[in-house]
Amino acid sequence: MHGSGKERVAKLSAGAADRGLRLDRLLAARLAEQSRTRLQALIRAGRVSVGGRTIGDPGYRVKPGDRIELRVPPPEPARPAAEAIPLSVVYEDRELIVIDKPAGLVVHPAAGNRTGTLVNALIAHCGKSLSGIGGEKRPGIVHRLDKDTSGLLVAAKNDRAHHALARQFADHGRSGPLERAYLAIVWGVPAPASGEIEAPIGRDPHTRVKMAVRPGGRRALTRYSVKEIYRDAEKKPVASLVECRLATGRTHQIRVHFAHIGHALLGDDTYGAAFKTKAARLAPAARDALAALGRQALHAFRLGFEHPASGKRLAFESKPPADFARLIKALKTL
Repeated sequence: MHGSGKERVAKLSAGAADRGLRLDRLLAARLAEQSRTRLQALIRAGRVSVGGRTIGDPGYRVKPGDRIELRVPPPEPARPAAEAIPLSVVYEDRELIVIDKPAGLVVHPAAGNRTGTLVNALIAHCGKSLSGIGGEKRPGIVHRLDKDTSGLLVAAKNDRAHHALARQFADHGRSGPLERAYLAIVWGVPAPASGEIEAPIGRDPHTRVKMAVRPGGRRALTRYSVKEIYRDAEKKPVASLVECRLATGRTHQIRVHFAHIGHALLGDDTYGAAFKTKAARLAPAARDALAALGRQALHAFRLGFEHPASGKRLAFESKPPADFARLIKALKTL
């Protein structure tokens, strides 16, 4: 395998003895330094070609004479670099920092988002004190918000604070002081006006980047209360503002649960694509505000927890950001 320092390239040819062999197995046999799991991921990422044609299926059966090229990206640094990204700091002391995260900011580095994350900003802001208990890729992080969800998030600045906060988040407020509340704008009006959604959530078997309500998924419970109802020109309910509280912490939980009961979040292209036609019932100003939002209408507006050192209860609230508030105002004037 050779490369320019930025990526390494391996070129192979399949022989007669390789006829019918899976592509990932052939690569694993020829390239001992790469695990089969890693090779499967590279194939799915479009980094393998056969005869100049990209192959995305690890199970592709090779034929004698196939010319195979594998491009391996350079290794990522073990620890994210500090980046001077502006932060909206709500509270900070020697133990922790509370951030009002804007929509569009990824919390920690991952595939496709190696830089420009909250972690990069925190490393620059907090320096060497930042906790490493969360792992080198996500130091200080004890919980997360989706990239396009705005609102309050706390990070630990040392190991003691990380352990204490992690225990509170693991309890989800069932017996401890943790409080997390979100505002969501959903299509229609959930019934009853206050209630619970309890449905197991697991990885979508058809689309790996999505979650889904499915048998065998992990227990997930969302409590909600309808705060406002928005009506169309015919005075029929078209959308509502809902306060949500999490009793569990599954990936995309609020978005998945409300889509599951037929009340997907406005602006959620991942779980609410089937609801897009409902935008026709909105007044022009509301349609424009929804288009300008460009994301799911979800904001983490309240966060409360026990301080890991003093034991004092801290509570914070965040007003909806301008794009979210503009949509609410437009919906009220339908």
